[in-house]
Amino acid sequence: MTTAVAKAIEEIRRTFQGCDVEVEVDRSGGAVVVVRGVPMGFPYVLAKVWFAFHITYQYPHADVYPHFTNPELARSDGRGLGDGFGTASFRGQPAIQISRRSNRLNPVRDTAALKLLKVIRWMRDRT
Repeated sequence: MTTAVAKAIEEIRRTFQGCDVEVEVDRSGGAVVVVRGVPMGFPYVLAKVWFAFHITYQYPHADVYPHFTNPELARSDGRGLGDGFGTASFRGQPAIQISRRSNRLNPVRDTAALKLLKVIRWMRDRT
């Protein structure tokens, strides 16, 4: 794992204290990360969800994209999830893919932890 990826994982662990952070190192210097127990709630039926993503060896010069979450994610009002969500699989298991690409990536500012926080905020703001 590259030094930058290791630092990103440390920041994720600090940012999401109280959540379980699982890491699987890939063969090229990156890592697959799963953050479990992230509080979600309204406007979704699940109180807590997991998020998964791949931090590639090119990090921080490559976007952390896409993110995945629970396949049973649903809105509490019964409406569909809407744009930016799609049915997918993550590591051979059913998942919902969340497409939130960073169009103007700043490798100094846009960390993997910040990206996940932005994804969570975007999801919560979709009322």
